[in-house]
Amino acid sequence: MVAEQGEEIRRSSRFSEPGYALKSDSPEWDKVLENLADEIKIRHYSRRTLKTYALWSRQFQRFLRSKPPQDLSTADVKGYLTYLAVKCNVAASTQNQAFNSLLFLFRHGLKKDLGDLRDVPRAKRTKYIPVVLSRQEIDDILKHLTHPHALVVKLLYGCGLRLFECLKLRVHNFNLDAGVLTIHDGKGKKDRTVPLPQAVHAELHAQIERIKALHEKDLLAKFAGVFMDGLLEKKYPSAPKELIWQWFFPQGSLTVVEENGELRRYHLHEKNFHVALKAAVYKAKLIKRVSSHTFRHSFATHLLQANYDIRTIQELLGHSDVRTTMIYTHCVPSKTIKETKSPLDF
Repeated sequence: MVAEQGEEIRRSSRFSEPGYALKSDSPEWDKVLENLADEIKIRHYSRRTLKTYALWSRQFQRFLRSKPPQDLSTADVKGYLTYLAVKCNVAASTQNQAFNSLLFLFRHGLKKDLGDLRDVPRAKRTKYIPVVLSRQEIDDILKHLTHPHALVVKLLYGCGLRLFECLKLRVHNFNLDAGVLTIHDGKGKKDRTVPLPQAVHAELHAQIERIKALHEKDLLAKFAGVFMDGLLEKKYPSAPKELIWQWFFPQGSLTVVEENGELRRYHLHEKNFHVALKAAVYKAKLIKRVSSHTFRHSFATHLLQANYDIRTIQELLGHSDVRTTMIYTHCVPSKTIKETKSPLDF
C-alpha cells in the first residue's frame, strides 16, 4: 500500500488537470486552493508552478483526510514531509518541491506562519552527474529530426535553453541583426541574453518568413490572436494579433477556446517535441539516456571544455548560484600529469 501511495505521488506531476480546479469533498479546502491559485497568478508565476503547488496541496489534503484548513499546524507538515522521506522513499528534490508548495500554501493560502521544520527527516541527496552528448551524437540526432523539431534542438544546444524557454519564444525575442536572443521570464522570472549561433541564422530568417505567412493566414481566419501570459493582454489589448508577439514555434492548428469560442494559437506542445526526440534518439542508436535538458547540459559542458569562465557559463544558463553551474565540472575529465616535474621545466 505504501509503495502504491509513493508511486501516486511520483506520478502526480504528470496529471493534466490543475489541482485547484478539481472539486473535493471539502468546500473549505477548495476555497483555500482557489486563494492559492489567485496568489500565484498575482505574482505571474508560471502555469507549471500553479499546477505543481496545487497538486501537492491536494496530496497534503488527502494525507490529512481533509482536516479543516484552519486547524492545520506545523506538526501536520512535519508528519507529511516525514512520510514522504521515510515511507515513500522520494528523492530529495521531490521532498523539497513538496516543502516549497506547502510553504506557499501556509504563507499565502492560509496566511499562517509555517514554523520551525529543522527536525524533519530529509530525503537522501544523491550525487547527480548530467548526461552529456558529443557533437557527433547531437549531429546524429539532428539527422533524424525534421522542422521545426530540429531547429528546437539547435536552439536548446546552441543557446543553452530550457525546453519551456525555447517553446515560449516569440518573434520579438530575436535580434537577428545583433545576433542576440533575449529570454524573458526564464526560471525564477529572470531575463537574460545569449548569443545566437551563426550556423542557424539562415534557418531563423526562414522561420520568421514562415511565421509572417502563417500570421497573415490567421488574420484572414479572424483569429483572436495568440495566447498571452498573465495580464499582458489586459495591458496590451492588441498584442495577441501583432506580429512581434507571435510564437516563434507555433502549434500547427488553431485552438478553440471553450469559454467564448475564440480561435487562438498556442505554441508547439512539449509532448509533440518529446515524441519526435525519442524517435530520433532511437533511430540514432545512441546508448545514452537523452531528454530535452541533455542539450542544455551539453551546451554548458562543451563551453567548459573550451575553457570558458564558469561565471560566464553561469550567466548564459541563467543560474542564480554559481554552485549550480559547478556541477558541470564533473562532466569534464581532469587532465593530470603523472610524472612529477619542476616548475622550472614547465
